[in-house]
Amino acid sequence: MRVLITGSNGLLGQKLVALLRQLPDVELVATSRGRNKLAQLYPDVRFVLLDVTNQQQVEDVVAQEQPTHLIHTAAMTNVDECELNQESCWQQNVTAVEYLVAACVAHGVHLTHVSTDFVFSGEAGPLAEDALPAPINFYGKSKLAAERVVQASSTAWVIVRTVLVYGTAHEYGRTNIVLWVRDSLRAHKQIKVVDDQFRTPTLAEDLAQGCWLAAKHNASGIYHISSNELFTPYQMALQVADYFQLDKSLISRVDGSTFSQPAKRPPRTGFIISKAQQELGYQPHDFWDGIALLARQTE
Repeated sequence: MRVLITGSNGLLGQKLVALLRQLPDVELVATSRGRNKLAQLYPDVRFVLLDVTNQQQVEDVVAQEQPTHLIHTAAMTNVDECELNQESCWQQNVTAVEYLVAACVAHGVHLTHVSTDFVFSGEAGPLAEDALPAPINFYGKSKLAAERVVQASSTAWVIVRTVLVYGTAHEYGRTNIVLWVRDSLRAHKQIKVVDDQFRTPTLAEDLAQGCWLAAKHNASGIYHISSNELFTPYQMALQVADYFQLDKSLISRVDGSTFSQPAKRPPRTGFIISKAQQELGYQPHDFWDGIALLARQTE
């Protein structure tokens, strides 16, 4: 099979490249709109420039590369930026998906589309795949609209939803809860962490594995991919402090109203992942082991 990845410079994209390049039966094509950050790490991986918001580029690249499978990871994922820049969010998260779907239909490509727990209101997690979406911020609305574009298409498709992805990647500017807590406590900074939002945190390597399994099995429908442990960010922060043997007294428990953020956050999401476990053979790390993996990658 020949797999094309969008957003190969991003966190999930980089993990997918690292995973798929090792597989003998996979021809891999990495794409991103910026320079290839992985060129020196993986000079063997084919890379093609692709801006998924450019319809002609999308059609040209898919026609040229002729993938059997496309895993779409590129997206605008900063929730507050999406709230403040809704036109750009819609272009990157919805219009781009329309272009990709059209190209997949035209060339008979199986599409794996990555979505989010933020399509839900957050009133009753953890959630199974058949839970009713009801987003409460613009990011969630854009991702739900993209899901509906995918579902309405005639191409073979699978939607992989995920939750609070954490991990580290090459030349990747954004931090995550594990590194933020570790580095703050090491610098003896006091931090405030919310204890009234619930998530099933997802190690980036696990999400890459879930996307690969969905593509490999030519899966269809929706799958929830995360860990199976439900935590508040405060509870996660305590585990990080315990793992690195840092001062937990620097962590203050607060609620979401402490922070003035442009976008609302769903209070309680998290996923039930039994469908992915049973049908795809998906097995995630627990959070403690995820922290250990990040420690090995960054220490």
